[in-house]
Amino acid sequence: MIHSLFLVNATGDIFLEKHWKSAVSRSVCDYFFEAQERATEPENVPPVIPTPHHYLISVFRHRIFFVAVIQSEVPPLFVIEFLHRVVDTFQDYFGVCTEAAIKDNVVVVYELLEEMLDNGFPLATESNILKELIKPPTILRTVVNTITGSTNVGEQLPTGQLSVVPWRRTGVKYTNNEAYFDVVEEIDAIIDKSGSTVTAEIQGVIDACVKLTGMPDLTLSFMNPRLLDDVSFHPCVRFKRWEAERILSFIPPDGNFRLLSYHVSSQNLVAIPVYVKHNITFREGSSQGRFDLTLGPKQTMGKVVESVLVSSRLPRVVLNANLSPSQGTYTFDPVTKLLTWDVGKINPQKLPSLKGSMSLQAGASKPDENPTINIQFKIPQMAVSGLKVNRLDMYGEKYKPFKGIKYMTMAGKFQVRT
Repeated sequence: MIHSLFLVNATGDIFLEKHWKSAVSRSVCDYFFEAQERATEPENVPPVIPTPHHYLISVFRHRIFFVAVIQSEVPPLFVIEFLHRVVDTFQDYFGVCTEAAIKDNVVVVYELLEEMLDNGFPLATESNILKELIKPPTILRTVVNTITGSTNVGEQLPTGQLSVVPWRRTGVKYTNNEAYFDVVEEIDAIIDKSGSTVTAEIQGVIDACVKLTGMPDLTLSFMNPRLLDDVSFHPCVRFKRWEAERILSFIPPDGNFRLLSYHVSSQNLVAIPVYVKHNITFREGSSQGRFDLTLGPKQTMGKVVESVLVSSRLPRVVLNANLSPSQGTYTFDPVTKLLTWDVGKINPQKLPSLKGSMSLQAGASKPDENPTINIQFKIPQMAVSGLKVNRLDMYGEKYKPFKGIKYMTMAGKFQVRT
């Protein structure tokens, strides 16, 4: 299965490697570096790269490439899912998954990778089980380990591994019992020059933070469960009940976990929450170009669009941009030709705009095509698909927990063609 794992930072350096079977030479990553050079953005590196003797399967998260080396043919999504589990585990243990955090906790990282994969095959990937096997690092524990030479590895088998509910440890007790769920949706869309939707889809997840005493049994129901197209569940969900009644019934893991991820691809169900008015012109034979951009909210049900960031890579003939924003700040890099406009919140009464002129190379021909505009944004308290949780019930325990649901819509790859 997985022979080796290489961690590559943003500058292209391998800063950590782990081998489970025979050691694979670092030179195998040269194929990955070649693909990285050909890709314009880090996210555009092919996730599966075949080489003469291996397959390289990678994910890019937190400005780090996690590259797995495979010798025999395996389902790529299986490996990709495992790599995402590795990243989530690092984030859960260290708070952040950065190069610095991994280097500072390199011993714990190797201990985790040794437990998560056995002879190249996934073994323990549940956070609850791993935390009983390997204690999360703390300042006190690090000092004691340094003085005594001991490790973070536990002396007993996790209780969860010996039960029929391996994702939940036994004997959990809390003073405050609470269950919180975050419905987070990312909208990917391409809007053409006239404002029509070329393609649009929603990737959604429901993340949970459950801290409940004992062995509670939860049911979560939705107002409109038929919206969910392609659903992937945490192993705790009883799939037969979902198929029959469209109700999520589960004994939750302790702490943070992803309950489900889903996909909405029907374009008539995808509401585009922002619109862009644009006028970007380059005249033949002129050394000046015009840039005019206005943003506005659309179909947001009165919710505020915030954390708006607009970026566009202008053509090579553009030497400089002299623009004036009605709100926020903009930067233009004359080397990479990247224009970035940090808008902030959109006020529907006073729409933000960015207007001005561009200086072009003298005598250069008109660009073949206009630039593409990329937009990032967040809309709190709104699920753009219209998904709504109806109720959350608990069985098997007598106390009343605190319950809460939060919604969030974010932009994934949101592009506007001009």
